[in-house]
Amino acid sequence: MVTAVAEKVAVAALTDALKKQVRWSTVSLSEVLDGELRLESSYFNIDGKHAREVIKHCHWNKKPLCGDGGLITAYHRPRFKRTFLEKSDYPIYQPSQINEMCPKPNLFISKLTSTDIERLRVKKGQILLTCSGTIGNVTVVSETLNNLIFSHDLIRITAKEETDTGYIYAFLKTKTGNVLINTNNYGAVVQHIEPDHLESIVIPDPDAEIKKKINNLILESFQLRDKSNDLMREAEDILILELKLPKLDEFDPQYFDKGSGIRSFEVKLSKLEGRLDAYNHSPVVTAILKHLDKHAEKVITLGDNSISQKITLPERFKRIYGEEGGGSVFLGGKQLLELDPSGKKYICLSPDDIKRMELSIRENTTLISRSGTIGKVNITPKHWEGWIPSDDVIRLIPADNSVAGYIYAWLSTDYGNELINHFRFGAVITHIDIHQISQVQIPLLTNKDAQKKINDLILKANQKRYNAYLLEQQAISKVNNLVLNQLKIG
Repeated sequence: MVTAVAEKVAVAALTDALKKQVRWSTVSLSEVLDGELRLESSYFNIDGKHAREVIKHCHWNKKPLCGDGGLITAYHRPRFKRTFLEKSDYPIYQPSQINEMCPKPNLFISKLTSTDIERLRVKKGQILLTCSGTIGNVTVVSETLNNLIFSHDLIRITAKEETDTGYIYAFLKTKTGNVLINTNNYGAVVQHIEPDHLESIVIPDPDAEIKKKINNLILESFQLRDKSNDLMREAEDILILELKLPKLDEFDPQYFDKGSGIRSFEVKLSKLEGRLDAYNHSPVVTAILKHLDKHAEKVITLGDNSISQKITLPERFKRIYGEEGGGSVFLGGKQLLELDPSGKKYICLSPDDIKRMELSIRENTTLISRSGTIGKVNITPKHWEGWIPSDDVIRLIPADNSVAGYIYAWLSTDYGNELINHFRFGAVITHIDIHQISQVQIPLLTNKDAQKKINDLILKANQKRYNAYLLEQQAISKVNNLVLNQLKIG
């Protein structure tokens, strides 16, 4: 009898919990007609209705985002069949890279590709919006992205008034703006939006003074990102010059059988070290290491305690997600190169568990992706302190800040990437582990002043990225407080 009662109580509790999780709303026929006969629930979801209510009750004038009387013009390029080459004068970037701090191309297209390649280039001052797959990621084209070639799956946006650029970007970065974009998508498996969907989005048009303040904050933020990238490129140039490193492809001895076209090379039995996979014995890596032995003061490994205090990888942990403000920010491997990762998730774990499993990170730790795409490297900016990266991200804690920037500078080069990747293992999805990362070689320079300058440039660049983040957050806060919540200017 007691058991039966307990079961009923448990069922009742579970039913109540499920009821609380169900999200529903009513939709009038007029809303369906106004929504171009859209019947999918995502278009009328609660967050979308709430976002439109926020706009409706905002005391500022409203304008359509796009179209007649709108604030922007928008278009995307037609789909085209891409003809890829191993290398060409036309590197092409993917929409998923628009939020990377300093994106690098990994694909190249032929000049014979059947499209107007020059019209694929993005221009400074444009706003870019992802419109397929992951929808609503947004950025402003500054010097870093200017004139780069991107695929067709981006909506190119131009503000009709130049001073509106930063305001529109900041609005689209708010939760309200992102929801409005994402409740206009269509498609079952892969979601899409089109430029004409932006015509149905109405946004506040506040006073010119407010828009100017927001615009200036965003422009200054992107200028700091550009300066940060310039400093990092300067550091890499000094490193390459000091080590007299040629271009990476000059290390490739191109071992090809002239008859079959098959690439081959020999490895002594004594050098196999239990590994039979070819890339573990890459002749490119061998050539790089020979060069470093000749031009560096000495070559040590990342596991050397003069370089690293600790190299860690947490055990796999159960991800219990919570709402914003209810946990620590979770950083996925795909978000490793972003300044402010989009679509943040929040992990709910006790402080004791976080400390015990060494999950959170601190400033200037080097992060290295270890699964799937291996060797993505970033140095932790200040605003990431306390965040929890995925268990597919290796943490390298530097011995101290006198080497933190230099470690990142080396590992972020193409040469450092080669040294990381030749350790990879696995068939379908490749991996590396902390033991292998500890064996990755790093050259120390004979010119200690140059090595210090490289380190200092990277740390200075990292600080600028933090400042850029703060400025962007100020701008988004102004949109939320002064525009959407109708607060007076302080």
